[in-house]
Amino acid sequence: MSLIKYSTIARLLVGGAAWLVACGSPASQNGQTTPAQLVADADNGGIQLAEGFSALVVADSLGTARHLVAAPNGDLYVMLQKPDANGHCIVALRDTTGDGKADRMARFGNYSGTGIELHGGYLYFSSDTAVWRYPLPAGQLAPTAPPELMVSFPPQNGHEAKPITFDTLGNMYVNVGAPSNACQKEDRVANSPAMDPCPILEQHGGIWQFSATKPGQVHGRDGRRYATGIRNAVALRWHPVVNSLYAAQHGRDQLHTLYPKLYTPEQNAELPAEELMMIRDQADFGWPYCYHDHQQNQKVTAPEYGGDGKKTDRCQGKDKPIYAFPGHWAPNDLIFYTGGQFPEKYRNGALVAFHGSWNRAPLRQAGYSVAFVPLGPDGKATGPHEILADKFTGVDSLANPSDARFRPCGLAQGPDGSLFIADSRKGRIWRVLYTASSQMAAR
Repeated sequence: MSLIKYSTIARLLVGGAAWLVACGSPASQNGQTTPAQLVADADNGGIQLAEGFSALVVADSLGTARHLVAAPNGDLYVMLQKPDANGHCIVALRDTTGDGKADRMARFGNYSGTGIELHGGYLYFSSDTAVWRYPLPAGQLAPTAPPELMVSFPPQNGHEAKPITFDTLGNMYVNVGAPSNACQKEDRVANSPAMDPCPILEQHGGIWQFSATKPGQVHGRDGRRYATGIRNAVALRWHPVVNSLYAAQHGRDQLHTLYPKLYTPEQNAELPAEELMMIRDQADFGWPYCYHDHQQNQKVTAPEYGGDGKKTDRCQGKDKPIYAFPGHWAPNDLIFYTGGQFPEKYRNGALVAFHGSWNRAPLRQAGYSVAFVPLGPDGKATGPHEILADKFTGVDSLANPSDARFRPCGLAQGPDGSLFIADSRKGRIWRVLYTASSQMAAR
């Protein structure tokens, strides 16, 4: 595996970290390699998949992988949260042999963060305080010029990740999470009063729209708030077929801890729901005044604002999710399957990567999986979710997230319709294939 160093770029980049991962091959680019010809790992790389699916490990031990994106030529780009031992945070990988496994690598850059996307010939990536872009001509493995600053954000204490996505009209959307649990004067402190109205919503707790092509934008001066009342949406994606923005929110915590007279520990584990949102312009999903209770199938007033687990008075007119998952699963990425490799039922549906819970006691910790939600032509859910990939933790019962073997965090669709999954614990990248149809034909 050859290592390419870009010392000039490294000197120009200061501050955090990022890694870029690229995986492609001449064979796959020319259509000579099909999913049926690739050899899956005997154990699917240590995970469990739905019937008919298999997986191989593309790369391993890359570091704290967050989001990733696949280029049209098969290259795969992954953002990491922390730098490597040399301070490099973007890794480029490429498969030149057609076996699906990366055999070339280059490392560069030092801006840590989460978001990464390809748009208009550029590689966009985000640190916790900025969005940057590199010019990246088609087929080029790694950039040779320094990055350009597109949008800057002030530092914030908590929920600072800045995932990004793009529509078809030249707009970029950025999550600006709320540095708060429920907008109390003293965050996460029992009996601390809520701020009403919540001043955090002025510059946080929503999705902001910026120009995708204008450098030097500043949050608070440029761009506009596209949607509000969203505590933190690490999973953010534009649906290219439905032509709408979507997000999956990390719901609030500590209902029982802060309000033991109103909520049981079991309710604390299950509530509030993790919401899959279809987001219209100027939508308001209610945080911090409301949260979504999937057991009651309604938005209810938060206890900080006079709620008792039943009241809905502050929530009239607030936008509702198109689907709700149990609490604290931590959705960290979202894509829409538009390929032709998977069965037809997956077409245009949502795939959600759940990073996993830390606060579901006394119930088992949960999440740590990739789920599929079928969507209709109107972009709304048409049925219950299914688990496509599971058993990332490596254990049956997990006491602490640090005990998990893997934690799924990023998703990308390859040009052949394969699904790529990134792990944030050690940096393993899986390529998930659907091979049942070809196996049946061979028989």
